[in-house]
Amino acid sequence: MNIAEKDFTALPVSDERETLNGQAATQSAMHPGGDAPLLDAYSNAVTSAAEQVSPSVVKIDVFKSRSTGEPLSRGRNNDRPGSGSGFIITPDGFILTNSHVVHGAERIEVTLAGGRRPDAHLVGTDPDTDLAVIRIYAPNLKPVRLGDSNQLRVGQLAIAIGNPYGFQYTVTSGVVSALGRSFRASSGRLMDNLIQTDAALNPGNSGGPLVNSRGEVIGVNTMVILPAQGLCFAIAINTAKTIAGWLIKDGVIRRSYIGVGGQTAKIHRRVVRHFNLVVETGMLVVGVEPGSPASRAGLREGDVIVEFNGQAIAGIDDLHKQLTGAQAGVRSPLTVIRHTEKLSLEIVPEDSALINN
Repeated sequence: MNIAEKDFTALPVSDERETLNGQAATQSAMHPGGDAPLLDAYSNAVTSAAEQVSPSVVKIDVFKSRSTGEPLSRGRNNDRPGSGSGFIITPDGFILTNSHVVHGAERIEVTLAGGRRPDAHLVGTDPDTDLAVIRIYAPNLKPVRLGDSNQLRVGQLAIAIGNPYGFQYTVTSGVVSALGRSFRASSGRLMDNLIQTDAALNPGNSGGPLVNSRGEVIGVNTMVILPAQGLCFAIAINTAKTIAGWLIKDGVIRRSYIGVGGQTAKIHRRVVRHFNLVVETGMLVVGVEPGSPASRAGLREGDVIVEFNGQAIAGIDDLHKQLTGAQAGVRSPLTVIRHTEKLSLEIVPEDSALINN
């Protein structure tokens, strides 16, 4: 038996316990409360954000008549109720929600956090981005603070507030799982730059806010993939700001169409310096529809759009802002980065209303 073995085996149990207790005491002194401080910081962030935003979240009940030709059920109300969520974005009563929440509604009821049910009407809806604006008339409304979805980072805290299955003002939390996701809207148009999160969403959460730790709205909760778990998506708030502004102003969205799917992407610094670009990001083209204006203009998958009609394009939101109804039928210059080349193209956008019809 060597000295180490003898010393180890000769160590009394009581001494061993004292040694372990001493180590635990040292760790406790270094980290008082164990995991409590970390958990408290997380809890405080979620609690603070929920307290700030919950008074601005509303429950939306919609009533739809049965479609023509659908048989009526004996002994049942012929209205078809549904529900969702929304949130107040202005002090004078404008509410942002999903288009699919209010689609086909003949009557809309909005319930505020305090239980009030003011008069409500639909201002406008845009199925292409799954966004809609409702207006209510009530005093002492508290609007949310809107954040900047361009500043989001994967892994940061994400908090969802809504009314899943009618359980009002339910709070769930998770993280931003990914950025730049794309899905097709019910209209068939590609919805770009969606936020993926694992904050639990269920039917009834649609239209509610996705919030960061500062209590700023970073997205509009819109969908969940079933039966998968933790695959939930929200519309980036920067996109929602633009669409809401148009809906409040005109009640409808007139936009032009070029036929590409894309997402915001970084441009290599050498390319930025070489071509003296004013932006360090652009819109990466991930798909070109055959026969579309983009296809006729010569756009290809992998191109990065950096300028449209003389305006710098730093991402998908910038391009959406430029593709207004006024651009339909107008020949416009388009600058793209293709590999290591800078190309100047010309494109003639089409009226999206004509495409959809």
